[in-house]
Amino acid sequence: MSKDELYGWVVDLLAEMFELDKSKLTMESNLYADLDIDSIDAVDLAVKLKQMTGKRLQPEVFKTIRTIGDVVDALSDLASEQAA
Repeated sequence: MSKDELYGWVVDLLAEMFELDKSKLTMESNLYADLDIDSIDAVDLAVKLKQMTGKRLQPEVFKTIRTIGDVVDALSDLASEQAA
């Protein structure tokens, strides 16, 4: 899956989970400052990503995620690791 496809998928997921307006979501959108996602929401997001991908983001990777772009990059890296 390309990063553009991952971005669309992540935006759809965030919009569905947190009732966000897709048109306002960009790669630079900060999950915490811009989207008002708190730590419990972030854990819910991590669980949902694991359910949908079958792969778990490592805690040290998850701690570095701040923007939608970071989520896309982490998922892309996870897919690359799986393919290797």
